[in-house]
Amino acid sequence: MQIPELDQIAQLIDKHHEEQQSQPRPHLGASMLGHPCDRWLWLSFRWAVVEKFPGRILRLFRRGHNEEAQIISDLRAIGIDIRTSSSGQSRVDFDFHVSGSLDGIIESGVPGAPKAKHIAEFKTHSLKSFNEVKAKGVQEAKPMHYAQMQAYMHGTGIERALYFAICKDNDQIYTERVRYVKETAQKLVERGRRITQSDRMPEPLSTNPTWYECKFCPAHDFCHKSKTTEQVNCRTCAHASALPDSTWHCARWDDLIPVEAQREGCESHVLHPDMVPWERRESASEWQAVYIIKGKTLANGAPGDGVYSSKELLANSDACSNAEVNEIRAQWPTARVVG
Repeated sequence: MQIPELDQIAQLIDKHHEEQQSQPRPHLGASMLGHPCDRWLWLSFRWAVVEKFPGRILRLFRRGHNEEAQIISDLRAIGIDIRTSSSGQSRVDFDFHVSGSLDGIIESGVPGAPKAKHIAEFKTHSLKSFNEVKAKGVQEAKPMHYAQMQAYMHGTGIERALYFAICKDNDQIYTERVRYVKETAQKLVERGRRITQSDRMPEPLSTNPTWYECKFCPAHDFCHKSKTTEQVNCRTCAHASALPDSTWHCARWDDLIPVEAQREGCESHVLHPDMVPWERRESASEWQAVYIIKGKTLANGAPGDGVYSSKELLANSDACSNAEVNEIRAQWPTARVVG
């Protein structure tokens, strides 16, 4: 038996983590409320652009998660009374599909304010990132982390937060107490609610594809090139709406859609007009869309004679307008364009 090379082992480990990658969360997380782009928040909440991470990054996420238990142990060792839920985190819920999970709640013992309650937020950093937050403070250096704590304080009614940063390179620790700012927190929560309740896609942060905040965004191709989602699920369907009580409703079937069903979608799926670059025309059926794709008129909806599913249109719209393909579909009603 040949001993595997070291780089092969690393590749296999990373591949394993990539195969176990989590599905997109059903809610808009409070940790994202400070993100600079409304469009990205809308696209990610709608599962129109699903960010996939390489195995190495997923292992970094795991390291950050595993660090939390050690931080809690160290805080307790110096007399800080920190509580966590049975799952390791506490939750805040703002309805309208906006919610989040806290790393913990400190009841007492923080030096300088031993009797005050704090929400606890733990973050691991590279050396460069750690030095920046240490020099500038969390609000300036990590505005998304700051916004996350403001939302958590708003949701819990606790007016202080303890930001605990640890450097992965040398184990240095930086801590900072953050005050609750009601106006800031309210604006963040209202922003999240506005985005989840919008049926139409917001404007992008920038129309310049080289803008520094756009260049490495997972939606870069969508916003600046293809304008086309690759995802077929209930949230990319024109029939589905996010309701204020944090449920989803399907107009086609006039029913609520459970989360797992949202991930699968159904054959009556119609691509949301903001998630494709095609011109939309009037349709004879309210459950279908008519799109002009490369000069061809194609109907989108439950597949049938002259009507194509969303998966077919995304797989190969040229084939959908091909006469021979249509003949095959007419002879075999269950035949579908797959590529």
